[in-house]
Order: sequence, then structure tokens, then C-alpha cells
Amino acid sequence: MIKVYTTTKALTADILALKAQGKIVGFVPTMGALHKGHLSLIEKCKANSDVIVASIFVNPTQFDNKTDLVKYPDTTRKDITMLNAAGTNILYLPTSKEVYPNGMQPTESFDFGKVTEVAEGAFRPGHFDGVAQVVGLLLDYVQPNKLFMGMKDFQQCAVIDQLIELRNMDIELVRCKTMREPDGLAMSSRNMRLRKDERKSATILSKALQHVKNNFKKEKIETLLSNAIKMIDETPHCKTVYIEVRHSKNMEKITDNSIEKDAVVLGAATVGSVRLIDNMLLF
Repeated sequence: MIKVYTTTKALTADILALKAQGKIVGFVPTMGALHKGHLSLIEKCKANSDVIVASIFVNPTQFDNKTDLVKYPDTTRKDITMLNAAGTNILYLPTSKEVYPNGMQPTESFDFGKVTEVAEGAFRPGHFDGVAQVVGLLLDYVQPNKLFMGMKDFQQCAVIDQLIELRNMDIELVRCKTMREPDGLAMSSRNMRLRKDERKSATILSKALQHVKNNFKKEKIETLLSNAIKMIDETPHCKTVYIEVRHSKNMEKITDNSIEKDAVVLGAATVGSVRLIDNMLLF
């Protein structure tokens, strides 16, 4: 049976006691509105940890658009049932005051370089600062051995990887593959907000990225990106935010398709009023 903690002090004390017994603690942070993608992270955590810890916390500091924060789905009761059925041992379910006892102003500052300046970072200023802030705090509270995160949020993984290194934390980041619906759409809590006709159109984002991946060695990158943008923009309800090919480690822009490794195509599009992101490794 899952044990739910709403206070940080009790959570940390009990987890440290488990670690003192030699238990490997795995952690899956979430913002709730869970789907099969989240459950795949729990499964990966179960396969690589002795204690499975999840959190549900909708972090206000990473929402550059406050409307998105207000509209974020609240399905906590259902989420707890899902986590329990999946075999989660511990759930951290804090309030904002519990996570930010000293207020929401950052107490740490990190230079993540290009990783937070391009793609999502360019269109959502401050977003990754908020992500790093809350994940840093959650890692302090949970004290896991391993952290499990989905690769759909590709830049987020890169930021947290740097955060762990810059803070010299003894935590392994385990990146987990993007889970997709049968029609290719990346699983996301935002998909719940799509109307039926918008949901049908939303698959064009993954199709456009797949087009870039399939033809990467056949056409110039400039042509590929232009075609991908056209595919999205000609689909009802859809508008491209960006499609970019970048180095998967440092996020430098790639313009030459002679590269043989470490390349990723990143994309974002609006479908109706909903903003979706996706990515695909090119090798």
C-alpha cells in the first residue's frame, strides 16, 4: 500500500532510514494528471530500485504562462490510485508552502549555458530556472539514489543532468524513452485539453519530426525543416512554434547533415490553444 507524505520532515527522515538499511531509492517527480507515460517511469524505477518514490506537485515557478497553470488538470485522487496500483511505495504530496518554506525566490543560481537559451528556453524565458529550482529542492527532500525522467522533455533532462553535476550530487539520472499513443502522438497531460478534432490533427507534430529523421541524410537540413514546418502549418488547428536540429549534448545548432551522432530534432506546435512539444533522436 502506498504511503502518502504531505510534510517534508517525515518524508526525508523515513527515506534516510531506508537508505541506511542499504535500500536503493528511486524517484519519479510528476505534476500529476498521470498517464501511461508516467507509469512507464514507475515501471523503470521498480526494475532498478528497491524503494519507489513519486511526487505530485504542480510547480508554479516553471509556468511562464499563468493561464497554463490555472488550466493544468487536477486528478490527484485518480493519480494516487494509479500510483498505488503500479506498486509505488511512497508519494510526496506537498503544498507550495511545504516545498518553498522560505518563499519562491531562488536561493541558488546556475549557468546552464546554451541548454536553456534555445528551443523551449528561447520561447519560455525562466521556465528552466523554475524546473531546476523545484527539482533541486525535491532531490534535497527525497534524497534518491536514482532519478527517472522522460525524454519527451528532452531539454529538461539536459538541464537536470547539469544540475546534478554542478551541485555534485551522488544521483544517477535515468532517461526513459518517450511513450507514444498508437498514432504516434507523444503522451502528455496536455493532450487531455485537446478537442476531438484537435486531437486528430495533433499527430502532425510527431509526423513532421519523423519526416526529418527519415530523410536526414537525403536532404539539406534547411529543406527538411521547411518541409516539416509546412506539414504542421497546413494541418487544421496547428501552428509551428519551432522545429530545430541541435546537438543532443550541448544544444548547439546543427546545419550540416554529415554529422554521424549526437543529433536531435526538437519541435513545438500549438494545436488549438494547447502547446505541445516533442523530439526525436536522429541516430
